[in-house]
Amino acid sequence: MTLTVVHSLLQTAAARNGDGRMIVYSHGRHESPRSYTYRELLKTASKASAVLRSNERYTPGAAILLHFNNHLDNIVWFWAVLLAGCIPAITPAFSNNQMQRAANLEHISSTLLTDWCLTSEALLAEFAGQHAIEPIAVETLGWEKASLTSNVVDFRAKPKDDAILLFTSGSTGKSKAVCLSHSQILSAIYGKYSVVPLPEQSSFLNWVGLDHVAAIVEIHLQALYAGKDQVHAPGTDVLSNPIFFLDLVANHRVSRTFAPNFFLAKIRDALVQNTRSTSPYSWDLSSLRYIASGGEANVTKTCDELSQLLKTFGAPLNVIVPGFGMTETCAGAIFNTNCPEYEKERALEYTSVGVCMPGIFMRVTDEQGKPLPPGELGYLELAGPVVFRKYLNNPAATQESFTSDGWFKTGDCGYLDENGYLNLNGRAKETIIINGVKYSPHEIETAVEEHSIKGLARSFTCCFSSLPADGETEEIFLVYLPTYAPDDIPTRAATADAISKVVLMSTGSRPHVIPLEQGLLQKSALGKLSRSKIKAAYEKGEYRIYEESNRELIARHRDATRASPANDLERGLLATFVESFDISGDELDVQTPIFDVGIDSIALVNLKRSIEQYLGFADGTIPITMLLENTTVRELANALDNRYHPKEYNPVVTLQAHGEKNPIWLVHPGAGEVLIFINLAKFITDRPVYALRARGFNEGEEPFNTIEEAVNSYYNGIKSKQPHGPYALAGYCYGSMLAFEVAKKLEANGDEVRFVGSFNLPPHIKMRMRELDWKECLLHLAYFLDLMTQKRSRELVAELEGLDSEAILQAVIDEADKDRYAQLSLSRQFLARWGDVAYELHRIAGDYDPSGCVAGMDVFFSIPLAIAAASKSEWRNVHLSQWDEFTRSDVRFHDVPGEHYSMIGPEHVFAFQKILRRALAERGM
Repeated sequence: MTLTVVHSLLQTAAARNGDGRMIVYSHGRHESPRSYTYRELLKTASKASAVLRSNERYTPGAAILLHFNNHLDNIVWFWAVLLAGCIPAITPAFSNNQMQRAANLEHISSTLLTDWCLTSEALLAEFAGQHAIEPIAVETLGWEKASLTSNVVDFRAKPKDDAILLFTSGSTGKSKAVCLSHSQILSAIYGKYSVVPLPEQSSFLNWVGLDHVAAIVEIHLQALYAGKDQVHAPGTDVLSNPIFFLDLVANHRVSRTFAPNFFLAKIRDALVQNTRSTSPYSWDLSSLRYIASGGEANVTKTCDELSQLLKTFGAPLNVIVPGFGMTETCAGAIFNTNCPEYEKERALEYTSVGVCMPGIFMRVTDEQGKPLPPGELGYLELAGPVVFRKYLNNPAATQESFTSDGWFKTGDCGYLDENGYLNLNGRAKETIIINGVKYSPHEIETAVEEHSIKGLARSFTCCFSSLPADGETEEIFLVYLPTYAPDDIPTRAATADAISKVVLMSTGSRPHVIPLEQGLLQKSALGKLSRSKIKAAYEKGEYRIYEESNRELIARHRDATRASPANDLERGLLATFVESFDISGDELDVQTPIFDVGIDSIALVNLKRSIEQYLGFADGTIPITMLLENTTVRELANALDNRYHPKEYNPVVTLQAHGEKNPIWLVHPGAGEVLIFINLAKFITDRPVYALRARGFNEGEEPFNTIEEAVNSYYNGIKSKQPHGPYALAGYCYGSMLAFEVAKKLEANGDEVRFVGSFNLPPHIKMRMRELDWKECLLHLAYFLDLMTQKRSRELVAELEGLDSEAILQAVIDEADKDRYAQLSLSRQFLARWGDVAYELHRIAGDYDPSGCVAGMDVFFSIPLAIAAASKSEWRNVHLSQWDEFTRSDVRFHDVPGEHYSMIGPEHVFAFQKILRRALAERGM
């Protein structure tokens, strides 16, 4: 077929008679994947596109940033943006290092000239600590329920126009946005499809993120072109279980997929282990033709051993196809289809990457740009219709990347052999490649030194990579000059931990950390360390004694101080935590708070279910509040041990434990629970965030009988965690009243309360409190928990009139969104108890009259409930303004987006946290 723009790939595939499906696996679920025909994909993307075109931020032809962590969302919104006549810009995974993440987002914003990004609710917190890009959760757009009016593309793209923006490796540096045009992408697809003939009844398999050019061009778009099925599986599931990878290949008759060298080694090891099993697996891999392998050097021995093993299951001997490609070349463009025989004949330790596919040309040149004859090492340069033309808004980088006669300078070194096969031999620029991903060693060094790590001398840090003997991928090494005494083992260990954490958060890989004497870290006349000399010295074994001594000293220290599990329950829970969070066991011990690893409310529910499965409990046995109250393995183990004898109530929930600034205390709304604050807390990274939750959620626990009782409990909880001020408190809705009362009590004790926040509540509330009976409290709770719409909850107020509490409860459960009900792990008993807590909180406020005053107050106001005021201005000027009577200084008002129940919800939390942080700063907090 002849196509001119990328849009036509999906439209043509959808028009076929049922040829081709998209099969998507979810994380942890290897059965019953979701399946979509290409026609269904087009319809779904068209609905999303229609909503996007109606959004006030929409500008035809503009770049739209996409940040998702699953294949389905990425694919749907990729096409939605394209069909809307815009250019999808797919972000790579963000760095876990907050400073690097904020800097990278600011850089992306300035590169794309955009200040917003489409993402999912679950990923909103990844935008914390920066103000350059506002995340828009697609769940808030209501696109799935939108009506489809047309599939017509508003913007008529031309072949030379930019179709996709993808980012170069910039995990620790400033990535460049590569402009991939329609004609370039289509030329690449035609070339790739000609490399290896594929069986008719077969599919493509992808397990890498859609931010990777290979996933989107080599798999997704090429499968559309071929009219074949495409299977998408989570990378974490595949990498952690090579058997799952082989199952996918066999079950879906996969003919083409991707695996870098380190994963080829994992597959080989799994197959070797399988041969030793008493009941080995058996697969039909006769459909498999093409395992593209790139991103890092391929070891000939690894490819040979795996090829022989795969052959026993029906795959051809040359099934592994090493290659070379970059984002700038739409992924693989040079391929070796004669591996491993070609390398074995020439006794090559590393495989050749082969010859050019149609659409691309290569040459190797000397430093003057003169082409070199076969066998001579030089610089790899590429040209042809598959090669990109520019970096977005970066003319300097574009010009630097091309020769005067138009060839792209890849930055790689290599030579062409007598058959025209390309053999790579390193990079012209220093680059670390770990598991196929590139990193800048300079940027890693900078990140380490920016953290002012105790025990490390600045400017004597050097990072490099090295391939261990018999290794399958490079590993990161970081040497540094210590400032501690040789016998100060605690500081030695703490320094290694701090360095490892920075590197791990920057690269996803844990480094080898080696302290060296200054004599081994000599600087040049210009004050620079020689990375090449340090790496060479390491590989010669000159640092071995330092590395082994350091490792032994730290190991002894860890054995002496590590908080290890005290019993089988703690041991099992720790393993469950580690598996549930998909982290290393080194990052978590029995006394690490779960919120330290970035958990959100959904992950909390998943953890709860994993614990129930481990303990053999029925789903819903453990209340979510137990995890909120007991945030470490040790605390939770104790709570579970005594679950039939409830422990003493503690109102304090730690949502975020770190930060140098004074904490902020958040008081629950009328529902009594603090889950509403979890996403907000993720954006507040410079201070601890504590929440106060009501009493009465646990079995046998009575709700508060008076406001005074609640205030005293919260006061004591605050004092136990933060003995001295200055204090910052804020309450959401009902919690504003309690925050005000607690602040008065703190001031009466002689403490300074520097910030009191009211999230949309006036001082006079008793008339409203008296209006709410148990039924209305339960219905408010149902809406608050997103179990039903606000409109439906209002309708049920009248429909349920006169029914007893059991009938009302059943009606609410029947009306509730079943997926949401299950997601929150609710049960009839717990929902009834939650309704009791909410009702009692409102009951005890039925006679509340505010009195006294506090030093100051910040009121955050949004669109009020219709029953409370006719307009936002009336709400602010008539009702909320009455706080002036209860403060010793003028109240500060902050207009925030959203409505009363959504002001700190996913669609508005990013804007709200910016206003809150600014208000805290203005109060000297």
